[in-house]
Amino acid sequence: MRAIAIAVFGLLTLTSQMSLATEVINIYSHRQPFLIQPFIEAYKAKNDVEINVIFAKRGLAQRLSAEGRNSPADLVLTVDIARIHQFADAGLLQPVASPVLNAKIPANLRANDGTWYGLSRRARVIVVAKAADDMADLNDYEDLADPKWRGRLCSRPGSHVYNRALLGSLIHHLGADEATQWAHGFVENLARKPQGNDRAQVKAIWSGECDAGIINSYYFGKLVTSDIAEHRAWADSVRMVFPNQSNRGAHVNISGGGVARYAKNVDAAVAFLEWLVSDEGQLLYQKINYEFAINPAAAKTGMIASWGNFKTDGLALEQLPPLTQDAQKIIDATGW
Repeated sequence: MRAIAIAVFGLLTLTSQMSLATEVINIYSHRQPFLIQPFIEAYKAKNDVEINVIFAKRGLAQRLSAEGRNSPADLVLTVDIARIHQFADAGLLQPVASPVLNAKIPANLRANDGTWYGLSRRARVIVVAKAADDMADLNDYEDLADPKWRGRLCSRPGSHVYNRALLGSLIHHLGADEATQWAHGFVENLARKPQGNDRAQVKAIWSGECDAGIINSYYFGKLVTSDIAEHRAWADSVRMVFPNQSNRGAHVNISGGGVARYAKNVDAAVAFLEWLVSDEGQLLYQKINYEFAINPAAAKTGMIASWGNFKTDGLALEQLPPLTQDAQKIIDATGW
């Protein structure tokens, strides 16, 4: 329990909270409070509801499992298919039948049984130094393993969930043998040992340590709009490439949510999920964290609109979790 950092909006405990609101929603969230709170405030402004949140970087699935039927949780919010699948695979989420969610969320970005739903999308993109004129033909993930880029790439560790999911998608599309060859080639092209987070890869390009790397798209948006001048300089040193536009499309992952198995306020939890995929909720995802709307037909705003349309991989994310296990074996074998 010591590892869990708790941020509770409302009273200090969910179980003892006595609300005057007609509805209550208790949320367990792996998403940071500053990303969740604007959604809560916007929803509460239009609905007579009390929303309480427990935030933790890790351990929420274990907590939910230990609490069992006594859990106060109504809703789980997290990022990455591997993390949301952890809850679903452990039987900690209940199926939801919502025509609204099914209509607005593409089938490949939600569970077939309704246990979890994608709420926003993030693309795994390539960033390339603007000064690297010879890298104009670096367009696909597969290109990153080309020997001509030897010593010019940088990356965070392959074992991070973002990279495991990307490699899992390559296993699906290329087969395990070719994906393994790709990983070997990619690692051989690295200019330094895998390290840092996605922002650190952009900084490394800016500083001249490498010329290209892989990041989640929203990090680029955060750097461009940062209050820190140096961060803006990092972003200005690179161009962002949405990979594989001439074939299957860019790999995307999700932020997602599901209704807890023993939720006491199911209808309220579902209503909140439905609002998150409404026009208002989807615009907030774009404004707050530069994430793409889950519905490709949704309105675009600000920086997201400036990035234009791009083709996305249609792989059903339900297929990724077992593939990421195979991906980790390849990561261990190649030293990524």
